[in-house]
Amino acid sequence: MAAQWTGRLWSTGEGVRVTAEKGLVTEISPASASGQWIAPALIDVQVNGMGGFNLNGDAASVETVRGTVDALHREGVTRFCPTIVTATEQSIVASVASVARACEQDAGVEHAVLGIHVEGPFISPEDGPRGAHNAEWVRPPDWDEFLRWQDAAGGRIKKVTIAPEWPGAISFIERLVATGVIASIGHSAASVEDVKAGVDAGARMATHLGNGAHPLIRRHPNYIWAQLAEDRQWAGLIPDGFHLPPETLKVMIRAKGRKAILTSDASYLAQMPAGRYGTHHGHEVVLEPSGKLHLASTEDILAGSALTLRRGVQNVANFGILPLGEAIDLATLHPAELFGLADSGVGTLRVGGPADLITYQWDAEAPVGELKITGTVSRGECVYVAE
Repeated sequence: MAAQWTGRLWSTGEGVRVTAEKGLVTEISPASASGQWIAPALIDVQVNGMGGFNLNGDAASVETVRGTVDALHREGVTRFCPTIVTATEQSIVASVASVARACEQDAGVEHAVLGIHVEGPFISPEDGPRGAHNAEWVRPPDWDEFLRWQDAAGGRIKKVTIAPEWPGAISFIERLVATGVIASIGHSAASVEDVKAGVDAGARMATHLGNGAHPLIRRHPNYIWAQLAEDRQWAGLIPDGFHLPPETLKVMIRAKGRKAILTSDASYLAQMPAGRYGTHHGHEVVLEPSGKLHLASTEDILAGSALTLRRGVQNVANFGILPLGEAIDLATLHPAELFGLADSGVGTLRVGGPADLITYQWDAEAPVGELKITGTVSRGECVYVAE
């Protein structure tokens, strides 16, 4: 049975009616529209959990994956990369296996999981670039270990964050790329030459560029400038207002252009109240009322993000960096292009493409606008309707 939604297109403001059947968009026709807008559903390429559901550590389970998907639907996200961070091999295997089981048991979860992202443990052991990752679990690249992860994941690992300065990292990146996995440079103390060698080997992305870095570095050259200037490399950017100051975020978006991707890097504390919490890293963290999440031992080291991608897109518009419609593209079309899915209609709205969309309200005239999701649609089915 066909379903329909009306709204003003995020890209043009034109009033339309979108019709879908069997999970695909079958018609987009002119229609009168009130204050509601319509856009592709958001895609988040880095999510560690949400709403109290942690995809890492001992808490990882089929239920935490399903809970994370439900929490993401409330934020307008229908596709995401569950992100498993630096841990023991046993823990990483358990976490990716939980994601695989959830996908096997639930078609909705299978659709939502764009691919698993393993962030570490093959990252820099140095303070600063390592970020909040536990130093005891950082280790050099090991291809056999990766194959054991991939086996447990049922082949669902699609992205790995790695520091290219490790001995053996370049050949590891080449092998990732040969198997169709995106190699992403991050949590790295790389030299400019290391960055170039990694990209030459096929590393196509920078994980949360500007973060997972030394608090103080040489002004130039350095690994941030090297990746900003690298036209072959996509850049994930965290627009929560804490990881990157608005001015820095603006410059990075301008520099990367079509290869800028907004991502939340949301921890399981996104959507949770302010307070002091424990993490799978073995650290205590503090979630401030402002939304800033940092190690309890030092406010200078962030511990992931507690804001959602919806809020990040909203921030980009409120910071005056881009109009909201263009900001949405950085969280829909751009990640779809990175994963090679845009040609099938993922990340946009078009006839024949998947019926993954959001309806929302937005007051462009307000001094500080709120992107309010009124409905989320996945595979042509409503998975969230605002009260």
